[in-house]
Amino acid sequence: MMTGRTLLGHDSAKNQQMDDHYFGSIPMRVAAFMKDLEIKSLELGIPCKTRHNEVAPNQFELAPIFEETNLAVDHNMLIMSLMKKVARKHGFRCLLHEKPFAGINGSGKHNNWSLSTDTGILLHGPGKTPLDNLRFVTFIVESLMAVYRHNGLLKASIISATNVHRLGAAEAPPAIVSSFLGKEISDLLEHLETSTDDELISLSGKQTLSLDIPQIPELTQDNTDRNRTSPFAFTGNRFEFRAVGSQQNCAASMIVLNTAMAEALTNFKTRVDALISEGMEPMKAILRIVREDIKTCKPIRFDGNGYSEAWKQEAARRGLDVETSAPIILDQYLKPETIEMFEGMNVLSKAELEARNEIKLDTYIKKVQIEARIFGDICMNHIIPVATRYQTQLIDNVHRMKQIFPAEVADPLNSTNLSLIKQMGEHNAFIIKNVERLIEARRVANRIKDGRERAIAYHDTVAPLIEEIRYHVDHLELIVDDELWPLPKYREMLFIH
Repeated sequence: MMTGRTLLGHDSAKNQQMDDHYFGSIPMRVAAFMKDLEIKSLELGIPCKTRHNEVAPNQFELAPIFEETNLAVDHNMLIMSLMKKVARKHGFRCLLHEKPFAGINGSGKHNNWSLSTDTGILLHGPGKTPLDNLRFVTFIVESLMAVYRHNGLLKASIISATNVHRLGAAEAPPAIVSSFLGKEISDLLEHLETSTDDELISLSGKQTLSLDIPQIPELTQDNTDRNRTSPFAFTGNRFEFRAVGSQQNCAASMIVLNTAMAEALTNFKTRVDALISEGMEPMKAILRIVREDIKTCKPIRFDGNGYSEAWKQEAARRGLDVETSAPIILDQYLKPETIEMFEGMNVLSKAELEARNEIKLDTYIKKVQIEARIFGDICMNHIIPVATRYQTQLIDNVHRMKQIFPAEVADPLNSTNLSLIKQMGEHNAFIIKNVERLIEARRVANRIKDGRERAIAYHDTVAPLIEEIRYHVDHLELIVDDELWPLPKYREMLFIH
């Protein structure tokens, strides 16, 4: 209730490994909830389309229909509020935390993003003529340039104390921003990169222009990629940014993406105009700059497994941001190139970026602080007393067994009891000792005046201790009598009855 996620809980014997929830039908109670939610959304002018099961138990997807960005962001915030209200009406609780249960898939938002003109021409969609496709290629390449130049900032726009549990956790997306294009587009960019001006352009007469840009197959329109490890994938006529957290405001990432795109297009036009002013034909100037940018942004293109260790090493070699510490990732907001971009595009000033960064750091600190406090309280007020009580019962049982049964009966049974008593003693001792360390780590971090350094201290010393202690608490859950255990277990929470 206070954190949005479970701080404790051992894996259920059955989680999502059978994929039976993912490929199953929507339970009737949930279908009634989703229908009610869609009706109330439409009453507010929010058009919704998709409804289906997702991978994790009790996880479902809803997709609002594509809209203009400002409107889509507002509708997205509204629908999150609606979800919680309608869920209660149907006897459910809607969890929007990115990772409410450890060990199973978390939740996020897939932002489908593209550009179009005010006359309805889709700039991220392939056309029927070589000239249309040149325009398409130009906007694809400049999108990649925007993401390449500011891949660290794009990651900073979605990083948080809650979303960090999901990023890189063997589910879309990994913690390194890269882009998947698919074979057709990748082959087209390779063709343009390796060709010369004379090979790409030919003029016959005064009016006829021939461009050697292959026709892009129609199937691309519906060729939604299956590389679910890519955080920024091209899916036919749009890019899909998959890293936004399920409880986040999409505006933060869209501000970064749109501003970076504006900078990339401005830079593109400046360089094309410079070549034209030197006497180069406009088409050749455009292709020259497109070819340069295809080579420049090549490091951001990756079609392989984004979760592999090899990719982490390769991404670092390519110069991509591979940082995983949330407070350090947030430094991206105050880098000179970030400030230059936002101020150059008249979007945010340096002071506004500093203010936003301070708020993000403060939010991170408070989230981890609250979790650490709650975690310590649960351990000392719930887990240790119950584990000690059960341990005492086992000790009493050992003495009683010796008194009642002969050695050949009592000894084998007591051997098991003594093993459990020893295990519980070790777990209890570790928990008590390290909860004290957790409290002290929090005190030390709170004495740090600088917000960034305090956030780093919470990340480096407080958050890891929670995970270390949790391991021992979760093992106690398997030992202590189920009737005594004070907390609900994953097997009791993960499935709808």
